[in-house]
Amino acid sequence: MPLRPKSFLIIQTAFIGDVILATGLIEKLHQHDPESKIDFLLRKGNEGLLVGHPLIQEVLIWDKTKSKIKNLFKLIQRIRAKRYDCLVNVHRFASSGMVTAFSGAGIKIGFSKNPLSFLFTKRFPHSINKVHEVARNHELIKELTDPQYARPRLYPSTKDFEKVNSFKNGEYICLAPTSVWFTKQLPAEKWIDLLGSLRGRYTNYYLLGAPGDFATCESIRLASANESIVNLAGKLSFLESAALMKDAGMSFVNDSAPMHIASAMNAPVAAVFCSTVPAFGFGPLSEQSFVVETNEKLACRPCGLHGYKDCPKGHFKCAYTVKTEQLVSVLK
Repeated sequence: MPLRPKSFLIIQTAFIGDVILATGLIEKLHQHDPESKIDFLLRKGNEGLLVGHPLIQEVLIWDKTKSKIKNLFKLIQRIRAKRYDCLVNVHRFASSGMVTAFSGAGIKIGFSKNPLSFLFTKRFPHSINKVHEVARNHELIKELTDPQYARPRLYPSTKDFEKVNSFKNGEYICLAPTSVWFTKQLPAEKWIDLLGSLRGRYTNYYLLGAPGDFATCESIRLASANESIVNLAGKLSFLESAALMKDAGMSFVNDSAPMHIASAMNAPVAAVFCSTVPAFGFGPLSEQSFVVETNEKLACRPCGLHGYKDCPKGHFKCAYTVKTEQLVSVLK
């Protein structure tokens, strides 16, 4: 086992935002030793986040959608052949624990919440508290680097910026009104009201999201009756969206992946928290960032770490009591 690891594999096979937050580890390992070789393992569908990343040698992809177990064992064989000095597992579930345990890496680091962490070289606690997730992730490599965590970062290419350059023809804002979880998503009528309040203030208003978000964004655009609103949901890649958000006057987002994209670009961002709270450790990290949440004291909030498909209480007050004035005020 080398005293100073020179080759690393970082594992984060969870969702888009989790991968973005884990990029802080790439930044810190490179800062500590620019000569180190860093690979990254993620789930199929998220690889677009790291296309052309200048600090990563190779992005490994695990396809969980078909032949999941078969692909997992093939992946383990491939990883063992690479003989990494150090494997850093940010994921906290058994599948990645198996990859870590049988990786053949000299040092295997991960969180103690992983069911197979007893097979790791080093394991660290992971508790949901007021510490940001980026700082929690950094605990895994603190002994190899230094106590200060690095911010997450994405690297859109020149082509990504060229793709969205035509949209930057004046002052504009971005809005990402959807979320995978219903209780993390500000209702459509709130977005419509916000767009109405901001009408005439900017040259363009861009709605962002995945292909599956197009219909929701389109309904918001049509209800807003504003020709300056452009629905780009499903039309931009992760990195193209990041390139557009970078120069926006503000990006209004939910507690979801677009918030982390904005953070990774250090772009101005206003994040709406409905059923979740920033104290969980997943808030925005941009230098110019704002958190918008209800001012009412609700006994049912927060109702869960990840959100739900429906409000458990049926009233969804944590979202409906967020006022449009709160959102508009961040622009002052």
